[in-house]
Amino acid sequence: MTRERFEDLAQAYGGAIARWPAAERDAAYQVLSEAPEFAQAALSQAEALDAALDAWRPPAVSHDLRERVVAAAVGAARRAGRLTWLWGAGAGAGLAAASAAGLIVGIALSGQTASADEPVSAVMTSYDVPIQTDTPEAVT
Repeated sequence: MTRERFEDLAQAYGGAIARWPAAERDAAYQVLSEAPEFAQAALSQAEALDAALDAWRPPAVSHDLRERVVAAAVGAARRAGRLTWLWGAGAGAGLAAASAAGLIVGIALSGQTASADEPVSAVMTSYDVPIQTDTPEAVT
């Protein structure tokens, strides 16, 4: 293990080699035995940071602040619920309008008249064309 790698691991995992990844521990103990001054200096810097991090506590939050945050979150959830409903309703109305427009344009552009030998087409495009049921292709 190089000295740079040892310092990187000490900064990442702290001053206790026992908390380092298992694959790196043997090499770290070897560096500690071969260059004790260097290793102890790197570990003591990491231990100082560990102690500072262990001593830090988040600031206490007052009850009033906590209540205001919860009230604001509930209000935001209500507003978001209304907006979601409006977006969904608008999308549904838009899809229905697009479907209706497509149907109208399709019928207007088709321009074909139904013949009596096409029963499905006759039913869909014109109600006054009789359907022949005595042909073998007719659907019963």
